[in-house]
Amino acid sequence: MIIEKSKNEVSSPTLTPSTKSFKMIGKTMFGLEEILAEELRNLGAQDIEPINRAVAFTGTMETLYKANYCCRTALAILKPFAEFEANNEQELYDNVNQIKWEQIMDVDCTFFIESAANSKIFTNSYYAALKTKDAIVDRFRRMFGRRPTIETENADYKFNLHITNNKVTLLMNSSGDSLHKRGYRQGVGIAPINEVLAAGLIQLSGWKADSNFYDPMCGSGTLLIEAAMYANNIPAQYYRKKFGFMKWKNYTPSEWKSVKEKADRNIKDFDYEICGCDIDRNVLEQAEKNLRFTKLHHDVCLYHDSFQNQDAPEGECMIITNPPYGERITIDDLNSLYSSIGDKFKSFGNGKTAWLITSDFRAMKNIGLKPSRKIQLYNGALECRFLKFDLYDGSKKAKYQNDEDYK
Repeated sequence: MIIEKSKNEVSSPTLTPSTKSFKMIGKTMFGLEEILAEELRNLGAQDIEPINRAVAFTGTMETLYKANYCCRTALAILKPFAEFEANNEQELYDNVNQIKWEQIMDVDCTFFIESAANSKIFTNSYYAALKTKDAIVDRFRRMFGRRPTIETENADYKFNLHITNNKVTLLMNSSGDSLHKRGYRQGVGIAPINEVLAAGLIQLSGWKADSNFYDPMCGSGTLLIEAAMYANNIPAQYYRKKFGFMKWKNYTPSEWKSVKEKADRNIKDFDYEICGCDIDRNVLEQAEKNLRFTKLHHDVCLYHDSFQNQDAPEGECMIITNPPYGERITIDDLNSLYSSIGDKFKSFGNGKTAWLITSDFRAMKNIGLKPSRKIQLYNGALECRFLKFDLYDGSKKAKYQNDEDYK
């Protein structure tokens, strides 16, 4: 990483030798920071520091490739390359204009800037991104007589602009599209759970792929697919073809191929059952399409039925589900639904653990069981609770005691 605070004539970040270590930021969701930190640690990353919705770490280009390919709970892997102070719009423009953008990308490339500002100086993050864009294209016009173009979808280069007070940081997005876009979705339900969140729930649950797995309201199958990929040690981006770093000038296809091949050699078989159930035949058909695309349809069983009529696999089993939150059904129906979920959980008995994520803090009290653990998460903008229920014979007596059980 190159940091300039005065002249800011910044060398190209893409010229970093593949063996040289540099700083990176792994973006994730609130509540998944420690999970991502552990994933990065297992990949050999160094100087790991969980921060808000992200994890800072250092590594080489090989680490960057590994993080993109293998981390299940990363939304993007960013590489900081310039940092400076700007006390007004002109200083922002001047500092950005001094960066050697021609060493980063060619004039015929497309680019896009995502921005976030927490500043009394730059109160409009969109306008700050616009000034940054102007500074970049003006440099190209001055040097080449023409400029790269803005592309909001499928841009060759994605840059992140972060402003805190008067401190400005520019980062390159090595992932391109968000890493929740695994590449396996052939069909979706009405409100599919984000793949990164689904993977995070599985790891937060403590499931080690050493027992059966069951989702009684599986929808289009995201939790099932993420569980099957985790259980078989299939890399998170196994089905994805494109990443932002493939446009970088120091991209090394042979090193990328080596990273993929090493990770793929660790794919293994899973000895237990993964099952899902849903009352909606249409979303089950989407789940079947997704499973067939991933070639996991032989490993996952789907049942078209109400969850009240379907039992979890026998023996030890991890149950994780994402029921409706109430946006499309009435409160009375939602209370009844959560009550029936609790009744079903109570019927499972010994050897099973159930987890449920929801944003409806009133309806979930109707489950009628005291959670043994509560984790605060966000599903998009919705604040949620991920609740753990330890199931055992006689669990009907384990009623929640007060509202504090669900806060």
